Amino acid sequence: MAYIEFNNVKKIYKTGDVEVHALDGADFSIELLNILGGMDTLTSGTVVLDGQTISSLKEKELAEYRRSDVGFVFQFYNLIPNLTAIENVEMASQLVSDPMDPEEVLSDVGLSDRKKNFPAQLSGGEQQRVAIARAVAKNPKLLLCDEPTGALDYQTGKSILRLLAQMCIERHMTVVIITHNSTLAAMANRVIRIKNGRIVSCDVNPDPISIEDLEW
Repeated sequence: MAYIEFNNVKKIYKTGDVEVHALDGADFSIELLNILGGMDTLTSGTVVLDGQTISSLKEKELAEYRRSDVGFVFQFYNLIPNLTAIENVEMASQLVSDPMDPEEVLSDVGLSDRKKNFPAQLSGGEQQRVAIARAVAKNPKLLLCDEPTGALDYQTGKSILRLLAQMCIERHMTVVIITHNSTLAAMANRVIRIKNGRIVSCDVNPDPISIEDLEW
């Protein structure tokens, strides 16, 4: 059984009389983070993660799933502005029973010397690294990243990708990156392309390239 399965998943958003088919009968997809992350319900179909049908969970069960199994890295960080870097990470670690050490995780992302700074005192790249540390501190099974390099400059973006790869390899997390930057596909182990809510292709990449060799 695959770790993540989408079975004929449809998600339709309605605005007045207009319907937008975000997913239109996807048989395997990780494109829509709100669904995979348990933040949104399906119009139809099923989603299975690690043998658990999350699309049929009740709201209380979904809350537990989001808290325990999933780490989110948002494009625009979503840090709490009146908490320091270490406090942002500590807040996430307090949600679960088996967290990683916040100090250690911040060290892993190279921010030990910035842990007492507030988000407004950090650069965009530093804020994104705090966001990654916050997500990783929960020790989740699944790390969902929504355009994690979209708001960053080229070099900072590469450093963030390097960190995500490290989390995958060293901490054995399933890392999902959602992006419109097709160049990043070359570094992935599996590449799923979606157009108009339908799967265009789903391929295993036999020879992912080094992040250092990525150019965009």
